[in-house]
Amino acid sequence: MVMKWTVCLVALALLGSFCEAQWIPGVPTPNKQVPHNPQQTKQTFEKPLTWKYPEDPEPLPKDNVDFELRSPVAASSVSVGCREKVIYVEVQKDMFGTGQLINPADLTLGNCAAVREDTDAKILIYEAQLQDCLSALTRTEDYIIYTFTMNYLPRPLGSSPVVRTSQAAVIVECHYPRKHNVSSLALHPAWRPFSAVRMAQEFLYFTLRLMTDDFQHERPSHQYFLGDIINIEATVRQFFHVPLRVYVESCYATPQLPPDVRPISYSFINDGCLIDARLTGSHSRFMPRTVDNKLQFQLEAFKFQAVDNGILYITCHLKASSAAHAIDTEHRACCWNNGWYEAGGVFDVCGSCESGLGAVPPPPPPPSDPKGGAGRPGRKIRDVSESEVFEWEGDVTLGPINIAEKMVV
Repeated sequence: MVMKWTVCLVALALLGSFCEAQWIPGVPTPNKQVPHNPQQTKQTFEKPLTWKYPEDPEPLPKDNVDFELRSPVAASSVSVGCREKVIYVEVQKDMFGTGQLINPADLTLGNCAAVREDTDAKILIYEAQLQDCLSALTRTEDYIIYTFTMNYLPRPLGSSPVVRTSQAAVIVECHYPRKHNVSSLALHPAWRPFSAVRMAQEFLYFTLRLMTDDFQHERPSHQYFLGDIINIEATVRQFFHVPLRVYVESCYATPQLPPDVRPISYSFINDGCLIDARLTGSHSRFMPRTVDNKLQFQLEAFKFQAVDNGILYITCHLKASSAAHAIDTEHRACCWNNGWYEAGGVFDVCGSCESGLGAVPPPPPPPSDPKGGAGRPGRKIRDVSESEVFEWEGDVTLGPINIAEKMVV
């Protein structure tokens, strides 16, 4: 019974405390804080904003160029003299008429090398007995015929895997009638040049195009012959950007579209240096820069020694930076012509091109875009502690380019 009274007293005490803690309307509570409600205003502009992100630009229209592909005339570079007991052959070192002199060790009469060379006239001289140098003897009713084969097997130029002359076999014959001696000229080899043509892809922002000889129009044809000069123009389309200067950071050629693994490739521009002329003695070079957003260069046509189709694809890594940024060792267009020259006239930035010849890096990985280039090139920022320089860069592939052979008579 005592326990029940105790419980009731505790309950009444708690209930009284609860009632005292209730809030009574009209009676202010001294410790209660009223939240502050600050006044807010909406910021307005005097003029409405009209800027919006620009749309992708349309590709440049194709020019209607009056262009005609000129097939090369066969070079008359082999002359034959049939004597009483020997055959005498003279061959011009510019055997294909392209300006590229052949290596005397690459040309044999059968299995016989040249007996001497006229260095002033640039002529190789071959002389052999009619029964020597793997000659073949045939007889007809009226003639005795000695047939020789001149074999030309070009080797790669320097340390590169490319050749600029074709493998050739020229047949020369000496016809001797049974009563009189006569001589005949060399026969015309029957070669078929490649004629497939397809226009190159063109990309937004960065473009790589084949140009006519005067660099005024895009070249309608992708057909070339060994020894021809391929004129190429790299362009960055500025649109809404600040003025930009374009550079060709690297270029390499392959006989097919760049796959994941390229067993055959030739890097002819490395770290802004066009090294083809230095490696192979060609006439490849950068043209003097006339405007910042274009860079033009010439590449002497070649083909791969181990590939017979004569097809080339050229992939270049292009980059552009502000035209206000000075030309330096990371932003240059150097080429070799008995010395290193820079397209913008800043020659002192080309010194490291020579030291980089011994270790040419492999070509960069192929672009992820199936067309071979990026519609919107990537952007990177250099060290802000030096200066804030924005750069745009991307890969562009040009091709197929058909390289055909020139005939020799």
